[in-house]
Amino acid sequence: MNTNLNISNSEYDDLISKKAQKSPMLKNIFFAFVVGGLICMIGQFINDTLQHYGISKENASTFTSISLIFLGAFLTSINLYSRLGKVAGAGSTIPITGFSNSIVAPAIEFKSEGYVLGIGANMFKVAGPVLVYGITSTVILGFVYYIFHYMI
Repeated sequence: MNTNLNISNSEYDDLISKKAQKSPMLKNIFFAFVVGGLICMIGQFINDTLQHYGISKENASTFTSISLIFLGAFLTSINLYSRLGKVAGAGSTIPITGFSNSIVAPAIEFKSEGYVLGIGANMFKVAGPVLVYGITSTVILGFVYYIFHYMI
């Protein structure tokens, strides 16, 4: 083993490229597509079933979102969503179930530190910036729309 720590950047890059594992890109794309598609199919099935039984489209859509959030949280709580994420990658993180997982996983991880300093302080580490950006941009765009709607 070479113990020389004084190597150039190009030598370091060469060493990393030799040692790094190649990512099976086609396999990753396939599983992301399949799992993401299955999650969306489950959501569509819930939505269609509710509408079939007479629930309005708006209420069915709301209940579908709530159901998928619950499903993501439940699978996270029994440690299945992390296994799914290892196989599916972005296919499991992009749908609403992935957002649910990003809130529940830190809450479970820091539960032993208490409700306020554990769960409350760490629950939104991943999802917090997404929420802040989403809410802020929505308010700004709503304000711009409001101004232009009454000016034009």
